[in-house]
Amino acid sequence: MPITLRLILSLLIASSVVVFTSTGYQAAQERRRLQGDLDRRATIVSERLLETAEPLIAGGRTEELQGIFDTFVQNERLRGVALYAIDREPLVMSKGLPENFHSLPLVADVAIHSDQGKSVLVQFGKEHWHLFALPVRQDETLKRVLVVFHDADYIHAHTSQVWRENFKQLLGHVLLICLIALIIVRWSLIQPLSRTLEWVRQISRGETAQAPPKGALFGPLTREVSRIAKRLEVAKAAAEEEARLRIAAESRWTPERLKEHVRSVLQGRTMVVVANREPYVHVHKGRQIQWMVPASGLVTAVEPIMRACGGTWIAHGSGDADRETSDSQGKLKVPPDAPFYTLKRVWLSKEEEDGYYYGFANEGLWPLCHIAHTRPIFRAGDWDYYRRVNEKFAQAVLDELEGTEDPFVLIQDYHFALLPRMIKNKRPDAKIAVFWHIPWPNPEAFGICPWAGDLLDGMLGADLLGFHIQFHCNNFLDTIDRLLESRIDWEQFAINRSGHTTRVKAFPISIAEQELATPPPKEESAESLKERLVKELGITAKWIGVGVDRIDYTKGIAERFRAVERLIEKYPAYREAFTFVQIGAPSRTLIKRYHDLGAELEAEADRINRRFQTRQWKPIVFIKEHRSHKEIIPFYRAADVCLVTALHDGMNLVAKEFVASRFDGRGVLILSQFAGASRELGDALLVNPYDTEQVADAIHYAIQMKPEEQQARMTRMLMTLQERNIYRWAADLVTDLSRISSPREPEAVAAQQA
Repeated sequence: MPITLRLILSLLIASSVVVFTSTGYQAAQERRRLQGDLDRRATIVSERLLETAEPLIAGGRTEELQGIFDTFVQNERLRGVALYAIDREPLVMSKGLPENFHSLPLVADVAIHSDQGKSVLVQFGKEHWHLFALPVRQDETLKRVLVVFHDADYIHAHTSQVWRENFKQLLGHVLLICLIALIIVRWSLIQPLSRTLEWVRQISRGETAQAPPKGALFGPLTREVSRIAKRLEVAKAAAEEEARLRIAAESRWTPERLKEHVRSVLQGRTMVVVANREPYVHVHKGRQIQWMVPASGLVTAVEPIMRACGGTWIAHGSGDADRETSDSQGKLKVPPDAPFYTLKRVWLSKEEEDGYYYGFANEGLWPLCHIAHTRPIFRAGDWDYYRRVNEKFAQAVLDELEGTEDPFVLIQDYHFALLPRMIKNKRPDAKIAVFWHIPWPNPEAFGICPWAGDLLDGMLGADLLGFHIQFHCNNFLDTIDRLLESRIDWEQFAINRSGHTTRVKAFPISIAEQELATPPPKEESAESLKERLVKELGITAKWIGVGVDRIDYTKGIAERFRAVERLIEKYPAYREAFTFVQIGAPSRTLIKRYHDLGAELEAEADRINRRFQTRQWKPIVFIKEHRSHKEIIPFYRAADVCLVTALHDGMNLVAKEFVASRFDGRGVLILSQFAGASRELGDALLVNPYDTEQVADAIHYAIQMKPEEQQARMTRMLMTLQERNIYRWAADLVTDLSRISSPREPEAVAAQQA
């Protein structure tokens, strides 16, 4: 809630309490004053009446008393007089009194017991009455009580009027005070704060900031920030100069170096990224809207390019608050806290999302490309939605490219196989790259798809097609050679179809390893971290293994569980000593195979635990929930062994995250030979995940591995990650795309290559 609103609400609430209390007090005071006046009047009336009526009362002459009482009632506001016997029966009563007073009133009873006059205000229906009771003695004996009845409506009316008038007057004062306070706060606090905040944001974005805001309130802050900004500008200039000098060297790639490199390559041209996943999602949290960054290797890989060169990221708007935070064209500036580029959201109906994403992409292409023995499902309806959504995204890209020349378009993953051709047909000058984040199968497997030719033709609309490893590039060219009419240059790994050339190359994706390498506090070693984690898990264990995956049938989680079971069978010393912790994030649960898989894995873990577990130990802890990176890193750092046993995977960044997070150089990575990461991380223990015996032996070997060997293996793998990090991946992709000549610039590119 903004500070201004909080301040005004607090002031209003406090003032309202004061207003209600003050007006209530004043109304009560006025009520007591009027009642006191009426008490005095009733006392005088009673005493005068007794002077006249006392002889008649003593003589029991009730008829004459009745006449006197009726005569008194004619006075202003006097409604009646009554004389009651001690036994509560009325002796004489003026006419017109309600039936409520035909018996002795309570105040008269109180007056008899106290032997003195008493008054009270009462209400019957809508009428308000004032009653004054005075005991009457005869021969020093209390025998009767006289009650005088007055109309008290005017007291209630006057009190209410006083309350309303005072409330209105005080409320007006309060509102005036709040308005003045708001003006003062905005003038003296909010506006200077906003100017100061915008000035700091300009500095943080690296822009040339205006002069610092003037004023004594934030003067010390602006002076300190100015000094910091000057130092940062000097450091930034030095870093950019170093990046320019090292642009062709083999030094380590950093975000700043990538930024400078992309600027020099693009030279002001438009960059458009297309992905199903958006980098920032807006969701409702109670009554507020919050933004979040989805856990995605794709977002991690591509956003540095967008931060460096600006441009537009086109994605499916999937957040439940995305529409509320976008303009009429589905656009907004991101990141929300420091905008660098534009996010353009494409809206899909539930039917389109079900058919295109859950249907064709994830029930068809995903199992087809992974060859994980889950049969792909192809439906004509899903294909229609896939084509329709690709057309919708193509139109969104073309709208964004209108009025630009020689733009760059980076298309991400298997959701948009048809998109390159759709864009190229309308904008032949666009330089289009596609990065395929999942494996590419052999020609026989891909040929299962009824629309294989359409998918291949769509992909060949791109100028550059990237895969994680060379093996997938080879499979793709074999597939083209088998299924599509084209001319293939096997030496250059280029495909010419209908006069257009597509180059195919491996770009092993990676991570920003320095973000995971920050050491924890000195007092928390790997051993102390392990002790804390096992205590939180409610178990005891000497050694810990860890696995981190989406719950997906390609990840080999069930095979991993069975390897742990075989380890304990084969090496009984690990019973009550080794626990494997599997963190599994639910994924695509609307698809039946994924929904069933979660239950299958839980059942398998329970079966193994029932077989071996004791009161304080169990071999498998299955954490079936989403965990943030911050929550996962402690498991990486505490584990003795990390299992990445995918049955088939494009890269699998978990393996690289584990290596990068081990600042101590300890721990052992067991890695599937079918994961793309195995081509780069040769110092891991490579296994066939289908070979339960081999994986069990690898776990045993990893736990018994000497610290020196662990250190040597981890050091070599970390050096590989530092050399081939995500920033180098992005730079290589953009560089190769920039070297491809468009129809408008063949001579310029030839000169550049020369």
